Amino acid sequence: MTGRKECGIAIVGCGTVGGATASYLVQHADRLAERYKTRLVLRQVVDVNWDHARKLGLPESLLTKDIDAVLRRDDIQIVAELIGGTTIAKAVVEKALSAGKNVVTANKALLAKHGAELWALARKNNVTIAFEASCAGAIPIIAVLTEELSCDNIEAMYGIVNGTCNYILSAMTQHGQSYADALKLAQQAGLAEADPTLDVAGGDSAHKLAILASLAFGGRIDFGRIYVEGIDKLQLQDIQYGQELGYVIKLLAIARRQEEGLSLRVHPSFISTRHPLAWVSGPFNAISVYAENSGHTMYYGRGAGGAPTSAAVIGDMAAVALGTAQRKFEELSIFPDVAPPARQVDIGSVCGRYYLRMQLEDKPGMLASIATILGRRDISISSVLQREPADESSLGVPVVITTHPAREADIHAALEEVNRMDSVKAPCVCIRILEEHPERTV
Repeated sequence: MTGRKECGIAIVGCGTVGGATASYLVQHADRLAERYKTRLVLRQVVDVNWDHARKLGLPESLLTKDIDAVLRRDDIQIVAELIGGTTIAKAVVEKALSAGKNVVTANKALLAKHGAELWALARKNNVTIAFEASCAGAIPIIAVLTEELSCDNIEAMYGIVNGTCNYILSAMTQHGQSYADALKLAQQAGLAEADPTLDVAGGDSAHKLAILASLAFGGRIDFGRIYVEGIDKLQLQDIQYGQELGYVIKLLAIARRQEEGLSLRVHPSFISTRHPLAWVSGPFNAISVYAENSGHTMYYGRGAGGAPTSAAVIGDMAAVALGTAQRKFEELSIFPDVAPPARQVDIGSVCGRYYLRMQLEDKPGMLASIATILGRRDISISSVLQREPADESSLGVPVVITTHPAREADIHAALEEVNRMDSVKAPCVCIRILEEHPERTV
């Protein structure tokens, strides 16, 4: 090993991912050295609390609280920001880039909200930001979008990108658990935070969608214009009715080209049990990409957790050490600091199929009245499923309607009118049905 080139690394944040990354670099240093001509050397781990680091058995000589001293070291070329959040983490990344250090990060919120300015700062200082771990854990989707599919014309992308939500929905679908019980189980398994809002309300998926869409479509994404709806309002009866109709419920991050522009949205969707995404259960992630030449490709794996995410972090470190990350950053024009603003469209313009559940008073003519309201908005009924009320005190008779393709704005206008009817006993439930995206390959 004498005389070999070295790439010095500092890790900032020794939590679940930071600790797993540091442990791997220490324990497998020789194996990594056999694979790369440039040796990856962990020189410092920065944090304010060392309980976890000491539990992992990291050498005391690596531990420091002084980030400024770390950034002054000439033998450190990479700073891995593994803190999370958008406050302290942003300051750390800005200081690292300004000091001429390459940055590796798993921080999707930071890049979704501040990516353009951070990439511009990296470019100004002739360094780069590597971020494979930010979107889907061990799934190499960033590499796919910036390498293999970078020359293709991507038309749509549908992703299950939050393992917490997928675990909860799998428990509700496969075991008939309520949302509350499934969430509790996820928390006990360490797959959901004590405050799960960022995951279950869809925010985490939206962060990842903003990053992936910017690369897939080569446009700067306005994060505030992404439509976001979580799983925390879903009811078990709708999941069960969907199953009767041949559907599985998933929280999907969706990016799709339309004539008017780019539709970006996160929301629960019913998908056919025949779609490959329907088979993705538990904490796993998967992303379907539809492109003009390659057609439908799907990428599947563990989307979270210390070990899977650290695999992507270390892969990014290797890409920086090899120089491939820098070359992509210099040569591709799809990064948010140099790409033009994406033309994003509101969800009201989206056209698709819908699942509607209404709790109706049990009297003649109700379904005909509903059909009339829908018809005035050019909404055609595809199927009707009616069940007896569970008991005499139930809020009316549950009637499930699926529609043929209709505009989102028309659906909501019709439902507002339906909800004003005296004979409608509870607000209508509306869940989107996602059809298989057409492929153009020949």
